[in-house]
This record gives sequence, structure tokens and C-alpha cells, in this order.
Amino acid sequence: MRTTLPVFFGIFIVMALSNTIVPILPFYDKSSIIQGAVYSAYFMGAFVCTLPAGILSDRYGRVPVIRIGLWVTVLAAFLLVVLTGPLLIIIARFIEGAGAGFVVAGSMSYVNSLPDHEKMSGYFMGLLNAGLVAGLVFAGWLASFTLNPAAGIIVFAILSLLPAVISFFIAETGVPEIPKDHNALIPLISEYRWLWYSSIVLIGITGVVTSLYPKFSGYSPESVGIWIAIMSCSTIIAVLVSSRLFLPPVITIRGCAFLMIIAVMISFYSPLGFALLGTLAGIVMICQMTFLSQVRHHQGTAMGLFSTTGYLGMTALPVMAGFIADSAGFFLAFCATALVAITVFLTIRSCECNLQTAN
Repeated sequence: MRTTLPVFFGIFIVMALSNTIVPILPFYDKSSIIQGAVYSAYFMGAFVCTLPAGILSDRYGRVPVIRIGLWVTVLAAFLLVVLTGPLLIIIARFIEGAGAGFVVAGSMSYVNSLPDHEKMSGYFMGLLNAGLVAGLVFAGWLASFTLNPAAGIIVFAILSLLPAVISFFIAETGVPEIPKDHNALIPLISEYRWLWYSSIVLIGITGVVTSLYPKFSGYSPESVGIWIAIMSCSTIIAVLVSSRLFLPPVITIRGCAFLMIIAVMISFYSPLGFALLGTLAGIVMICQMTFLSQVRHHQGTAMGLFSTTGYLGMTALPVMAGFIADSAGFFLAFCATALVAITVFLTIRSCECNLQTAN
């Protein structure tokens, strides 16, 4: 319990903090470019630091990595409260993302190493997505209620102190044997290449639809926020249910990839596609974590790669889809996104890896 509290409550707070800035982006600068930079700096920090954090958790243990991530998050949160200049905010967001990368890599490695990792991964991913919704909703409400744009950041910054402080009183438990061979990165990338590819594409697709919808739909920011929250809530339900069903990973991911083709095109005609996309993304993430749980002696590196590829998809695919939308129209952007999902349907079946060689 002493370990699960900072891990599970910590991931909730870290994710909530990451979204508290979204409703108040115009407060920092009127330029869309600056607002985009403030938003994406977090993902860049997480992308850069998640894989190194996973490797470090294999070498030195998960608890130190989680502890570093939680305290870096606290630091970044209070920097966001006191700083005002756009450049300084961008730097603080990068630091926040770096802290999140450490927390995510260490925590996912911890969760996936537990005997009941399927059920625990459902709780973990559920709290992760619940944090995203809470940060988005409460930050906007607090900003309106208190007339202080940073009210949500202040509240969650204070709450982040709890798991950070508790992390000093926990010890590594259930630690697998630290591998003598530290050169696991290249074999893992090669052996699980199609699984990493599925993470980039299928997680990235949710970012594509989220990024295209505000301009494409013409809906108000409040309406778009509601649909994004619905997608996250669908993911929460999906991870909690699928984590108890013991689904065959590769077959399930392949089926979800096919259904994502349909979900993307539904999203072009109706925001109801958001609910289906969120559900499929949740099932995919649980299956991917279940598959990777077989990597016993390099779990930190595996989870670092898993998180890194997800952040890569959330960073790269929306940019490519946005370029297509600007140059050829939104319909072709949605079609191209659906076509990318087809490539996962065709390739993931080749990921029937020899798990013994990856252990």
C-alpha cells in the first residue's frame, strides 16, 4: 500500500497537472503558435526522458526513478504558478514533461512486474486517464470560479506534494533480478518492432482526431472539451473492463486496428466516433502492456519504449495529419489516418515474438 499510493495517486496528479494548462492557454499568449508550443513542450519533455528513465529503472530500481519524477513534477508545477513569460512557461512545461516521463516509466515498470499485473494495469491506466479528465475539467472550472487562471495549477501543485513526500518512505519491493546485460535496447526494439509501431499509430490516432476537431468541426471550445472528456472516459471504462478479460494481445490489437479504421471515419461525420476511439485505445493499451509483461528482466526499458512510442505517435501523427488537412482538406486527412490504421492491421500479426529471447 505504501508503494501503490504514490504510484497510483502520483500518476493521477501528474496527468491532471499536464492538462490544467489547456483551458487557460490564451492567458499566456494570444498567438496560436505560442499556445501550441506551450502545449507541446510537455510532450517533448516526456518523449525525451521516458526511455532513459525506463533504462535507469532497470539499473537502479523503480522507486528512485518514480521519486525523481514526482519531485521534478512538483518543481515544474510551482514554476508554472509563478512564471508568466511565454519562453519561461515553455521551459517549465518541458521540465514538467520530463518529470512525467520518469513517473510514467518507473510506475508502468512497477505495475507490469506485479503478479496481478493485468488487473493492476487496468487501475493504473484508468487513473491516468481520469487524471487527464480531472485536470481539464477542474482547471477550467476553478479559473472561472476564482477568476485566477492559475487556480487549477495551484491546487494540483499542492496535491502533488503528497505522493512526492510519501515516495521518501517507500522501499523497492518485488524487484526482479537486475540484469547483468544492459544492452537490451536494440534487441527489444527489433524483437517487438511491430508492437512499437502499433503503439505509435493507434495511440497517435487519438491525438490526430483531437487536434483536427476544433477547427474541422467548428464547435465551441466547451463542446470540443466535452467530447475529448468523453473519449477519455471511454478509455477509463475500457481499460478497467479489458484488464479483467485476459484477451489474447496480438489478435485483439489487430481487431482494434480494424475497428479504428471505422471509428476514424465515423469521427469525420459525427463526434460519436470519439467514444469508440477512446474505447479501442484503452483495449489496445492493456493488450500491449500484457504482451510486454513477459519481458521480465528489462521491464523498465520495455515500458520506457512503450511510453516513448506512444508520445511519438501523439507528437508526429497530428502534425502529419494537420499538413494533409491544410493542403488537401480534412476528408483526405481522416482517410489518410484510417489508412495508417490499416498498416497496423496488416503488420501486428508478425509480432508473435519469441518471448524467451526477450526475457
